Amino acid sequence: MTTARPRARDIGVRIGTYDTGEHNAITDVPGVRVGHTTLIEGDGPLRIGYGPVRTGVTAILPHAGNLIRERVEAAHYVFNGAGTTAGLSLIDEFGHIETPIVLTNTFSVGAAYDAVTRHMIRTAFPEGQTPGWFSPTVGETFDGGLNDAAGLHVKEEHVVGAIEAAAGGPVVEGSVGAGTGTSCCGYKGGIGTSSRQVDAGNGQYVVGALVQSNFGGDLVVDGVPVGRLLAQEDARKQDPGSIMIVLATDAPLSSRQLRRLAKRAGFGLARSGSSGAHGSGDYFIAFSTTYRSRLAHGDTDEIARFASSEGLMDPLFVAVSGAVEEAILNSVFASDTMVGRDGNSLPGLPLRRVEELLQQYGRT
Repeated sequence: MTTARPRARDIGVRIGTYDTGEHNAITDVPGVRVGHTTLIEGDGPLRIGYGPVRTGVTAILPHAGNLIRERVEAAHYVFNGAGTTAGLSLIDEFGHIETPIVLTNTFSVGAAYDAVTRHMIRTAFPEGQTPGWFSPTVGETFDGGLNDAAGLHVKEEHVVGAIEAAAGGPVVEGSVGAGTGTSCCGYKGGIGTSSRQVDAGNGQYVVGALVQSNFGGDLVVDGVPVGRLLAQEDARKQDPGSIMIVLATDAPLSSRQLRRLAKRAGFGLARSGSSGAHGSGDYFIAFSTTYRSRLAHGDTDEIARFASSEGLMDPLFVAVSGAVEEAILNSVFASDTMVGRDGNSLPGLPLRRVEELLQQYGRT
């Protein structure tokens, strides 16, 4: 059994000035839950349809209730559209999300869409009721460097398993779920998460981020050009990759305001060293767990306050950039070296050397 690798804060990295939530995770937003299915099987040469398999599914549930009946306000922002997603046009048109958000690999978006549809038909509608129209939300990055991506190994039971495993509390990070086969700036990437507590408007709110990191660039840790410095010592192959960023908040923001929030994820991505490459599909999805429920109950004072003075959102903007930056760092810190198809290997970030560099630059 391997020992869990430290998160960025475990070695003294502090991003921004806001405090984190209890678990420093997207699940610090009340009601939000996360689950994974991880698929690791086989070694050696690639045989399409047989493996090796290094992939999986990550599911984010905005709340524990019936999402068809209790949709959440949502928005998205596409920084670079070199990717495959499902459900974004519905978010544009209606401003809501009505299913779990599922992340997986590029060629499994169709399987995930089908699985979410079947799961919702079974669970979200009373027996005998004809299901109405709805649209699953699915995102991806490409993990074909390590995984038999063309083998289409993600099946319905894997997607449903991630949804049913979703829970609050600490979130497993690194090479798990949809991050099993991903890379980041020449190192092993994966799933990472972080959160911030902020005072905004007339209350205290939580902003949480979860990332599926798979992008290229030179990794930056708290302003230190770690990737460039390490490259002088050990050259690494890089792929352009992509990233999915999911943001959650309990601030009662409208879809238009959530789109503004989603855009700020780009600051965290840039500060982490992304090159924004031609082939990098960079998608940001944001949702509010409270906006629609407050409207339904006539509790609109804070909604009106944010609407009348949107400068009150500034602390939330700062929280997003910090949470995304730290979530990306956690995704890399938590991921150990992995060998996949054809013996391809992605090294884990050398954390001891990173600690030395951070100390040299006065960061820890």
